[in-house]
Amino acid sequence: MPMQTWKRTYTVIWISQFLSILGFAFALPFAPYYIQELGVTDPVAVRIWVALFAAATPLTLALSSPLWGAASDRFGYRIMILRANFCAVGVLGLMGLVRSVEALIVLRLLQGALTGTLTASQIMVAAYAPPEHSGRALGSLNAAVFSGAMCGAALGGIGSAMFGYRGVFAVSATAVFCSGLLILFGTPRETPRPKPPPKDTLPADAPTSARAFKQVLPLLTLITGASFVRQFDMAMMPLLVQEIHGSLQGVSLYTGTLLAVSSVAGLLAGFILGRLADRVNPATIAIYTAVAAGIAMIPQGRAVAVWMLFPARFAMMFCTSGLESVSQIWLAKITPREFKGTLFGWAGTARAIGWVAAPLASGAIGAGFGIRPVYYVGALLFMLLVPLIGYTRHRAQPAAKAV
Repeated sequence: MPMQTWKRTYTVIWISQFLSILGFAFALPFAPYYIQELGVTDPVAVRIWVALFAAATPLTLALSSPLWGAASDRFGYRIMILRANFCAVGVLGLMGLVRSVEALIVLRLLQGALTGTLTASQIMVAAYAPPEHSGRALGSLNAAVFSGAMCGAALGGIGSAMFGYRGVFAVSATAVFCSGLLILFGTPRETPRPKPPPKDTLPADAPTSARAFKQVLPLLTLITGASFVRQFDMAMMPLLVQEIHGSLQGVSLYTGTLLAVSSVAGLLAGFILGRLADRVNPATIAIYTAVAAGIAMIPQGRAVAVWMLFPARFAMMFCTSGLESVSQIWLAKITPREFKGTLFGWAGTARAIGWVAAPLASGAIGAGFGIRPVYYVGALLFMLLVPLIGYTRHRAQPAAKAV
C-alpha cells in the first residue's frame, strides 16, 4: 500500500476504533449496576454475575479469534473490521432490551463470537504499517482505544445518571454504527487474494503458519499472562467504588470519572511507550511497567475515599496499557506479513483466555474474602510477570531473527 494511502487509511482506522471503543465504554463498564437493576440484589450473587458477565465475551472471543484471523488472511482485513462493527451494533442494541441477567449473559457470549473490533483493526494495521513505524502505529492505535474508553466512560457515567442504564445501550450501538460507516466509506477496497499454493509445492524452508505459530508461542503465553493480570481487578473495580461510596445512588458518576482518568493514562502510554518500543527492546519496557503496575495496585486496595483511587489508578493504567501495547508491537515485529491475520487472531485468543480467567478468579476472591484482597493478589501477580517476560525475551529473540 503506497505511503499516502496508508496514512489516510490509518487515520480512518484510528477514528473508527476511537468511536467503536467509545460505544462499548459508554454502557458496558456500568454493567455491575445494570445487573442489580435487573433484580440481582444479594452482594455475593452480584459479584458472581459480574464475574460471569466479564468472562462471557472473552470466552467466545478466544474460540472465534483464530477463525476470524485466518479469514482475514484469506478474504481481507477490511471486511473483518466491517463484520466486527456491524455485528456489535445489533448485540449492544439488544442488551438494552433484556429483562433478565441470563439474557444479558447470552448476548455477551454472542458479542465475543461475532465482534472483536480491536483485533480486526490491529491485524490491518500490523499488516500494512511500514516496519520502521510499526511500534508507533500500534501504540497510537492503542491510544485510540484508551481515548475512546476515556470519553465513553465519562459520557456514559453522565448518560447513565440522566437516562438510566438501559438508555445508554442505544447510544453505544449508534457510536459503533458510525465506526462501521467510517470503514465502509473511508477505506479502499482490498484486491481479491489468490488462493495459497498447496503445501506440498512449497520449498522445505518456506514459512508456514504452523512454523510461525511455533516461533511466537512463548510470546502468546506472555500475552495470556499479561491480559490475565491486567484484567484481574477490572470486574471488581466498580464494586470497590460502590463499597467506598457506600451507596448505589450516584456511583456511576464516580466510576465513569475514574475510568476516564484511567483512560487518559492509557492514551499517554500508547503514544509514549509505542514510540519508545521502536528504539528499545520491548521486553525491557515490559519488565519495568509490570513492576510499577504491581506497586500501584496496593494503594487501591487500601483506599478509604474515592479520590484516593485516582492517582494509583492512573499510574497502574499507564503501566498496564504500555504492557498491552508493547506485547502487540513485539508480536508485529516477529511475525511474517503473510500470516499476520492468523497469528494476531491467535494473539486475540491468548488475550481472551486471560480475560476469561481474570474475572472468574477475582470474582471467586471477591465472593469469598471481599473486594480489597483482589488488589493485593493482583500486585503479586504483576510481580510474577517479570520472570515470564524474561523467559519470553530469551525464547522469542531467536524467532525474531528467523522470521
